Amino acid sequence: MKGRGEFRSDVAQEQITEESWRIFQIMAEFVQGFERLSSLQPCVSIFGSARAQKDGVNFELARVIARMLSDSGFTVITGGGPGIMEAGSRGAFEGTSPSVGLNIALPREQVPNAYQDVSLRFRHFFARKVMFVKYASAYVVLPGGFGTLDEFVEILTLVQTGKTRRIPIILVNSAFWRGLLDWFGNTLVAEGTIAADDMKLFQVVDEPQQVVDALFDHYSGRAITPSAEEAAVLMDL
Repeated sequence: MKGRGEFRSDVAQEQITEESWRIFQIMAEFVQGFERLSSLQPCVSIFGSARAQKDGVNFELARVIARMLSDSGFTVITGGGPGIMEAGSRGAFEGTSPSVGLNIALPREQVPNAYQDVSLRFRHFFARKVMFVKYASAYVVLPGGFGTLDEFVEILTLVQTGKTRRIPIILVNSAFWRGLLDWFGNTLVAEGTIAADDMKLFQVVDEPQQVVDALFDHYSGRAITPSAEEAAVLMDL
């Protein structure tokens, strides 16, 4: 009869074996992302609520922004699902540059939208998040929930800490974001948990043309592709 220690050891070994094999699945997700996205630069990642309705203001705003970015030569990357993701994919699909969907397997199955020239599927959130960042020349963030906030704070953290290059981070719909940004300034800056200059890492706009202008203004004095130094940083993302 096995003692408890032996039983736990067997269970732990089974878990280690399963997790070790899962590494190959994770590697495969990274490889497919690197191979498909590396040739599609420059890219812009667009985020927003999966719950946005097709007749809503934010849905149309996302569609128009994505169409303008696509016609300006930017591959548009979204999460591949419904709501703002669908609006972004659709706008890019209607434009002249590729529409990319980074779809995620969820307990409640996410149905990929129909507007994807390149459709990748991920099981692991962290692998998917790397793809959003690694090839992005800008982040465009529309109103959304926890997932949208997660992506927004993720890119802020990476830029703030120097783990990725400085790119435009653009919040769309100032009325929606005002409360959060007031809290950033009145609480985080005031408490010293972020620096006042960290508030300059992003900008807030309301019109689609302002998004396009912000991108071209940012890259007016520099190449849109990463420099050799920036590329080296991205290798350690």
